[in-house]
Amino acid sequence: MTNYSLRTESDQPTALITGASRGLGAAIARELAPAHRLLLGARTAEALGPILGELPGSAGWPVDLTDYAAVANAVEGIERLDVLVHNAGTADLGTIAESSVAQWRNTLEANLIAVMELTRLLLPALRAANGHVVLINSGAGLRANPGWGAYAASKFGLRAFADALRLEEPALRVTSVHPGRIDTDMQREIVAGEGREYEPREFLTAGTVARAVRNAVETPRDAHPTEIVLRPIAR
Repeated sequence: MTNYSLRTESDQPTALITGASRGLGAAIARELAPAHRLLLGARTAEALGPILGELPGSAGWPVDLTDYAAVANAVEGIERLDVLVHNAGTADLGTIAESSVAQWRNTLEANLIAVMELTRLLLPALRAANGHVVLINSGAGLRANPGWGAYAASKFGLRAFADALRLEEPALRVTSVHPGRIDTDMQREIVAGEGREYEPREFLTAGTVARAVRNAVETPRDAHPTEIVLRPIAR
């Protein structure tokens, strides 16, 4: 068992970022790296190779977040955690009429249930640090649009989870980040599925959203950044 979290008072705080191998997760890792010891999560160790090479002081944390026995085993060495960033998720889109039980179940599993369970398992470590939980939500967590029903339901649920966690764990800070659509590989896949030409200038950059996450984490302790909403400006 690896102990990720024992540190002296002079050591950097520890941050765990899920979905950190690319896109927004990797951008958040770059923003937090100067001031944090990083645990970078992804499904496989191979996926983490590039970002670990870029941030050599970081440690890989490869685990399938919907394999709850594996997640329980993976958190055993984490005794103290200052920041937990929930970035991993899925976006399986389609109309309600065309959707399936499997699609709804898989979306809710990845975007909500897995987040809940990882947070629950890490509560002792977060409490030990008076930690900060950051949940990467979506504009879809504030308003549903046609074709985004299952995804929006998972993100509305994620917002409710954040609200409940904030009330139940008053020593923790809990921030919901609601960005608009972000220029990532996943976004390219979504736009291709919509049958549209991809225009990066229509979307937020991953770096901009990552900077907002860092700003929330670095907010002085006399304030609690509960919700951050970001929308793209056409460039």
